[in-house]
Amino acid sequence: MERNSPGGAGPVHVPLGHIVANEKWRGSQLAQEMQGKVKLVFEEGLALADFYLSSRSCILYVTEADLVAGHGYRKRLVRVRNSGHLQGIIIVEKTQISEQYFPAVQKFIVLNLGMALLPVANQLEASCLITQLVQEQTQEPSRNPFLRKKRCVLSELSLVQTVQQIPGVGKVKAPLLLQKFPTIQHLSNASIQELEEVVGHAVAQQIHAFFTQPHRQQPYS
Repeated sequence: MERNSPGGAGPVHVPLGHIVANEKWRGSQLAQEMQGKVKLVFEEGLALADFYLSSRSCILYVTEADLVAGHGYRKRLVRVRNSGHLQGIIIVEKTQISEQYFPAVQKFIVLNLGMALLPVANQLEASCLITQLVQEQTQEPSRNPFLRKKRCVLSELSLVQTVQQIPGVGKVKAPLLLQKFPTIQHLSNASIQELEEVVGHAVAQQIHAFFTQPHRQQPYS
């Protein structure tokens, strides 16, 4: 296998059907569960991501411990978003302990960064998910529009779930909002009057306040 350049910031060479994993995952339950199902290659110095599915597609794994420890993990997510050459999928451990932190994480990843978020209960569940993504990529190369469409569906599901968390929205109003405002940028730029047409005055004010409150600005970019 071709060695990757040191530093981990540039493109990573990933043969089809393989996963290039950060060395820190060697011996973990996650890695052990994937062994034998996909070809796993460990590399040192992968600064940005935990797992690379291809040279342009990567996974960042946010553990329960990361969430409890604070916001340190967010810098890495922003670096991937700003890299320009990587499509990042964020897997987050949603457990009884980390569940209280999840809404804020969800808003940050999907609303602020515009990235796809996939919650898992544990590393066993994560291993099944990553294995499935690799197998799909092997069957449908990244240039195939079907795979791009599937990734878009994952992103759209995360988007709907996150919009539901905006105060006053919920499961009923979220799809209605996204029909008129299909992206977060559209929704965040909507006036109270435009929002009123969909959800009424009171909820429109809540949504507008959510997007204009100064505390939404994150010091990680």
